[in-house]
Amino acid sequence: MGLLDNVKAKLGPAKAKVSDLALRHEDRIQHGLDRAAQVVDKRTKGKYSDRIQKGTGRAKGAMDRLAHKGDTGPETGGTTPPAAPPPTS
Repeated sequence: MGLLDNVKAKLGPAKAKVSDLALRHEDRIQHGLDRAAQVVDKRTKGKYSDRIQKGTGRAKGAMDRLAHKGDTGPETGGTTPPAAPPPTS
């Protein structure tokens, strides 16, 4: 068994626990991310607003993935059937 296998085996239970905590405290985490973004935006006087928004969105997306919310969404490879063509008259 290699070093990477040992690390994966030891981190497996921790990942499950973090995922459970993220799922249970999702609202608090989202609120914390929003507040942190507001503070940073205020301190930088809006100079980096677009980057702050992008980073906050990515952090929220990562938190959602960690909480297993988007298991069937388009980001994870799920497909939606194409729309039917309009009927011909």
